[in-house]
Amino acid sequence: MILNAIHWNVDPVLFHIGSFGLRWYSLGFLCAFVLGYLILSRIFKHEKVDGSYLDSVVVYMFLAVLIGARLGHCLFYDFDYFFTSEHWTEIFWPFQNGRFTGFQGLASHGAAIAILIAMWLYWKKYRMNPWWFLDRLVIVVALGGAFIRLGNLFNSEIYGTETTLPWGFIFEQNGETVPKHPTGLYEALSYLAIFGVSLWYYIKKKGQFKTCSIFGWWLVALFGARFLIEFVKTNGVVEGIPLLKGQLLSIPFIIGGLVIVWLSRRDKFPQGPFPQGEKKKSNKKDN
Repeated sequence: MILNAIHWNVDPVLFHIGSFGLRWYSLGFLCAFVLGYLILSRIFKHEKVDGSYLDSVVVYMFLAVLIGARLGHCLFYDFDYFFTSEHWTEIFWPFQNGRFTGFQGLASHGAAIAILIAMWLYWKKYRMNPWWFLDRLVIVVALGGAFIRLGNLFNSEIYGTETTLPWGFIFEQNGETVPKHPTGLYEALSYLAIFGVSLWYYIKKKGQFKTCSIFGWWLVALFGARFLIEFVKTNGVVEGIPLLKGQLLSIPFIIGGLVIVWLSRRDKFPQGPFPQGEKKKSNKKDN
């Protein structure tokens, strides 16, 4: 028995009710949305923005995260498997052998792209300033990311290469016998720190700052952390390139974040939830 390591043998299912089993991962997903909604509700109330706009945008965000993350995984990591005549129906089919298993495989890069698309669609319908909202949304997205990565840890998945460090995890559920880097835990702690700093900045400035000040640096910090952690991962190797797929997908977000920071400092983004010249649309009839 290896003593200088953490023997990880946690059941990924919290409890069973008949054939249904609630996974820690699913619980984390639920907590991410509930806590995110509560925090954003306080922000909207503080800035005197009609809460009905938040109710609508939550639907957009939920669908964007679920569809984007799933399609991102299927496109970026398992394209050869899912996009075939035999397996394409499994993309959004959360059952295996008659049991609900949830979606086995979600990609954060796909979720990020889908959220940006969802925000554009939301702006087209309600004319709320998407850049203003993204500054506030990413605060809770970082917290949600921490919950999701902890769920990956409980699933004994997304871990890294072998390590001799004392916090290495032996994932016994998968038959591992040597310590591996718990990259899911690394990411969870990184995202939790990003959430804390982003929320601290928002509170310190009392919501009064140049638009995209948080969003730009958030992109750099979160995908920068992802890029660095990928060095101790093993999945997603790209043939002929000394980088993993997760690193290649992170680079555009890091560059985009730096560009957004540069534009923000030059006041290139409209201020406030409803920029001057935009007609505010009521969405109460949609609720």
